[in-house]
Amino acid sequence: MLMSVYSREQASFLRMSMESMFTQTVPPKEFVLVCDGPLTPELDGVIAEQEALHPGVLRVVRLEQNGGLGAALNRGLQVCTCSLVARMDSDDISRPDRCERQLEVFREKPDLSICGGLIEEFVSDPSVVESVRAVPETEEEIREFVKKRNPFNHMTVMYRKADIDAAGGYQSFHLLEDYYLWIRLLNRGGKGYNIQQPLVWARTGVGMFARRGGWKYVKSQAALFRYMRDIGMISRASCARSIAVRCAAGLVPGWLRQALFMRFNRKRG
Repeated sequence: MLMSVYSREQASFLRMSMESMFTQTVPPKEFVLVCDGPLTPELDGVIAEQEALHPGVLRVVRLEQNGGLGAALNRGLQVCTCSLVARMDSDDISRPDRCERQLEVFREKPDLSICGGLIEEFVSDPSVVESVRAVPETEEEIREFVKKRNPFNHMTVMYRKADIDAAGGYQSFHLLEDYYLWIRLLNRGGKGYNIQQPLVWARTGVGMFARRGGWKYVKSQAALFRYMRDIGMISRASCARSIAVRCAAGLVPGWLRQALFMRFNRKRG
């Protein structure tokens, strides 16, 4: 298990997230937690509590400065010793049999590089699902989907560490580090699959849609589609269409962006 946490996280969210992994039907042999810069006393308290409960399993890596998600996860990957690594964010909650189901897929598909699944999004109570983000199931569907949208829910994935390392690992790409990694992984022949059932309850809210707006995010998306164009994954026309759509969605008011996401990118809970 690989997770990154930074100072703005809430201690109660981190505790719930970590406990959802330690209580799996097949719990992780190793839990690598990267502290991306100095944390609050409350967060440090949760980590100390979990270290006492899970000695020898929880491995804490502390970075002196906050360097962003991509840098933190790369540092964590260097510490991971297992061949398969599961990912989750520090405010999400994994379903109890998530790891068991993903491990079964890897047993059935020994040449698989990455396996993800659906997420159920909630605001404060995971039993009240606001929306579902579905992703394509088969390798063929994933390879088509990646040309327009992120084909994996990052907080649900389990991947083969050797294949991620071979693809260059996480690299800096504003709010798109995971999407950029999947593109490189698939482009070099990596195979993907998504379980067509929810694996994670993902915490969401207005802040999520706010982060997906503004010129910096639009420029980051444009650069990503240009990269796909340059490596021959999409055509020039497809690149231009995707950039135009992202510009329109990224520059509208936040409330309208949220409505568009819910209308075209989500299924109601």
